[in-house]
Amino acid sequence: MNEFIERNLRWLFPLPAVIFIVAMMAFPVIFTIGVSLTDWAMTTGGEPQFIGLKNYQDLLSDSRFYNAVWLTVYFTVLAVGVETVLGVGMALILNREFAGKDLAKGLLLLPMVATPVAIGLAWTLFYEPSIGLANYALQMLGLPASKWLASPNSVIPALAIVDIWQWTPMIALIVMAGLASLPQDPFEAAMVDGATPFQVFRFVTLPLLMPTILVAVILRGIDAFKTFDIILTMTAGGPGFASETLNIYAYNLGFGYFRFGMASTALVALLAVVLGGSLIVLWMRKRFDY
Repeated sequence: MNEFIERNLRWLFPLPAVIFIVAMMAFPVIFTIGVSLTDWAMTTGGEPQFIGLKNYQDLLSDSRFYNAVWLTVYFTVLAVGVETVLGVGMALILNREFAGKDLAKGLLLLPMVATPVAIGLAWTLFYEPSIGLANYALQMLGLPASKWLASPNSVIPALAIVDIWQWTPMIALIVMAGLASLPQDPFEAAMVDGATPFQVFRFVTLPLLMPTILVAVILRGIDAFKTFDIILTMTAGGPGFASETLNIYAYNLGFGYFRFGMASTALVALLAVVLGGSLIVLWMRKRFDY
């Protein structure tokens, strides 16, 4: 027995932590899937009854579900797309030497450490149509005022701006770490060949950075896809259902209509979409990896 323990110490020592982590991750998922197969609704007052896949059939026939999927994808693609472009640009700038570089890096962290509710309240006041600074800035530029969160056309872009403001620094920090690990030989060869700075970026820096950028996109994409607190604080899914993403849709089903079975079904759908999107991006990363 002692010989077996000594031979497998490297597996036995971390085993309790692995079991604990797996249990903490697996139990909520299994419980949610189980509830999604029942008709559990607090309004009926009865015991949950197993109904199989009926909730999934109802979900697929609900137009609000498809609207929530579209708004979730719209918000994620818009926010992460802009964050990626701005984050790579910021990383390239901060990778150079200039006065105040360390201070700029420190300021990058401020949006990420702020609490979501505080950010939501501050930006709601910023977007206020009559006294908010957003419309004041538009007027200074000679542009017409916007209803921001009150208009179905502008509410998702307005929410995406908040996400971009808060999380672009995260992509910049990841890309900066990638830049620091790049080999210098390809850059020296490009300079010897007389390549312009744009050509160096296009044909050397960007291809070498692509695996790092895709990792940043995966992390931010998953996080943006399940954004909840900012949207709940600023719009709660409104006006109407114009900003009701999948998370808000599930929240409204569970704590607005007390249909916990349907809410769990929506969350399982959200999990499936996140897993599917992650697998696609991971495949893309493997394709670009060297």
